[in-house]
Amino acid sequence: MKITSITPYLFFPCSGKNLLFTRVETDEGIYGWGEGYTVQGKEKAIEAYVNAIAPYMIGRSPFEIKHSGFALFNDFTSRRSSCDFFSAWSSIEIALWDIVGKALGQPVYNLLGGPCRDKIRAYANGMYDVNFGGEDTPEGMAKRAVRVKEMGYTAMKFDPFNREPWRISISQKAEDLAVETVRQVREAIGPSMDILIENHRRLSPYHAKRFAERIAEFRPFWFEEPCLADNTDLLQDVRDHISLPVVSGETKYSKEDFKDLLEKRCCDIINPDVCICNGILGTLEIAAMAEPHAVMVSPHNYNSTLVGLAASLQLGALIPNFLITEHFLNVKPLCDEIALTQPVLKDGFFELPTAPGLGVDIDLEKLKKHPYQELKREFPIKGVAQYYEEGPRRSDFDL
Repeated sequence: MKITSITPYLFFPCSGKNLLFTRVETDEGIYGWGEGYTVQGKEKAIEAYVNAIAPYMIGRSPFEIKHSGFALFNDFTSRRSSCDFFSAWSSIEIALWDIVGKALGQPVYNLLGGPCRDKIRAYANGMYDVNFGGEDTPEGMAKRAVRVKEMGYTAMKFDPFNREPWRISISQKAEDLAVETVRQVREAIGPSMDILIENHRRLSPYHAKRFAERIAEFRPFWFEEPCLADNTDLLQDVRDHISLPVVSGETKYSKEDFKDLLEKRCCDIINPDVCICNGILGTLEIAAMAEPHAVMVSPHNYNSTLVGLAASLQLGALIPNFLITEHFLNVKPLCDEIALTQPVLKDGFFELPTAPGLGVDIDLEKLKKHPYQELKREFPIKGVAQYYEEGPRRSDFDL
């Protein structure tokens, strides 16, 4: 069996960003779907990377997954790390596993050691999106949280600083409002549902430690990315001084990236993303690195509720130290529209997929009806050049 074509498709789910699916076809008529992680406004860079890699993969066996990724990193990138490359390669790698599973008549997890569990816990994310409804207030977030609970989830994640620009300094007013948001969500959903607190790497250690202390009484399930993850000393400082479990890893892409994070014991949970961490095999290797450090794994998944999610579920079945996986509600409606088959969620848990490969498929013609749309990210300040010349103004940090 040989690869005959590799085609990326940008898909706009009417929320957040454009998603990127990659379809790999073979000379035996078996095709596979993969997905690469995208960032709003930069999606076409990943599409271009997939197209650039494709000629090197045509004619290869889809079974040569490990070797192909290794050769591309060595010879295509000249051993230079790049999130764009990792995302593009991940989209191809996932599609290759889909093909191999279909060719052998087995779900991917059966080809890599077999399942460690028979269902996979999920947490809801994306309910902050305007498409989910409600006001951008503590009361609005609490109402959305109740809706999520009524949908059957046992856990949900949100960023209580969602109104704030991403700066390392947070005003007292903003911190008080974030604490009030967490309080109202906890009171609205009761004690049985887990709440996961997202910080998006925006805080200094001082702010992170103080905020963690203030919300500890509401029993967060975890405290995600309090500081810039590139500086592991900052994360270590926070983890050493708070009682909440610290999560990090969504901005790291290789085993080398995670080495320092794990050896310094900067976090209790890592959240690598299968769509940018060199695919299924790359993420599985990162999870194995975490195991002797007693660090749990919760795959990050700001991707589709089809291919990216399906790949995360294969990992959820495989990883002994797996904890919970992410499910984005804001992109789900349009993903449902293009799906031929998709993961099944019941009472907050995904059923273990049993179909060959990833267990999902996409209607190509319906996919093409939702092409790329240009999105302009709005910055919270006017005149970025002026900002860097004059420094931040007080008004940049106040509500």
